[in-house]
Amino acid sequence: MLLSALISGIGLGSIYGLMALGFYLTYAVSGTVNFAQGSSMMLGAVLTFMFAQTLGWPLVPSIVLALALCALYGLLVECIAVRPFVSRGSDAWLMATVALGILLDNLVMYAFGKEPRNLPSPLAVTPLQFGGTGLGVYPLQVLIPMIGLALAALLHMVSRRTRWGTAMLAVTQNRDAARLMGIPIRRVVAAAFALSTLLAGVAGVLVAPLFNVHADMGTLFGLKAFAVAILGGITSAWGVMIAGLLFGIAEALIAATLGSGYTQLLMFGLVIAVLAVRPDGLFGRAQVRKV
Repeated sequence: MLLSALISGIGLGSIYGLMALGFYLTYAVSGTVNFAQGSSMMLGAVLTFMFAQTLGWPLVPSIVLALALCALYGLLVECIAVRPFVSRGSDAWLMATVALGILLDNLVMYAFGKEPRNLPSPLAVTPLQFGGTGLGVYPLQVLIPMIGLALAALLHMVSRRTRWGTAMLAVTQNRDAARLMGIPIRRVVAAAFALSTLLAGVAGVLVAPLFNVHADMGTLFGLKAFAVAILGGITSAWGVMIAGLLFGIAEALIAATLGSGYTQLLMFGLVIAVLAVRPDGLFGRAQVRKV
């Protein structure tokens, strides 16, 4: 049972890590975060279901189109819920992104319905066997952490070895110097938001066959992903990914040993305790402020 919980926790933690990477991206580039990240995850799952099941399209084109629309949603978030407020020096983007996420949740609920739906997947039908007994986990749960870590490694490589990645790092380190060097700050920030919602969409597509697809599915995931981002140190890409894995493993082990009723109580209590000792997160570093 513990082995099954461990594998499930790693898969779940990878989902949290992918969404937390989105928080890292937007914070690193613009100093803001997208609190509609949970809605982005839900959007990826719902659109994939609608294209693949309702319209009967092949699964791969359905996923590609769903993720493209998630990226467009990220551009919309940055354009109407973040940029106007940041340009005026206001912190109202925080509430604006929350409101936009709630608006999307309700629009999807109106169009998609309240009833949870199941997205079939051949990777979530037959549990894996080990030593003649069932592990209680599906192949998809083993595949999810592989995809999550591969995407984290790809993001790291892109940020270090590509022109766009260099521009993003320049904006992160010194926005004024990047502007003087001719880097289009606004485009880099918009791209970061698009990529963040794309990662959340990937998380939604991966988790959809394991959980029911419905309009509210991203709310708790988004809250936990933000906790993971803070816990890992929101300025560290690998930090938030590792924190996601640790969070998922701890959550699964608590549910397996003590019961699911204690999971949220103990996990968020643990987050508070860790942040009380490490205010900058497990892998974050305190910022040096010049006076």
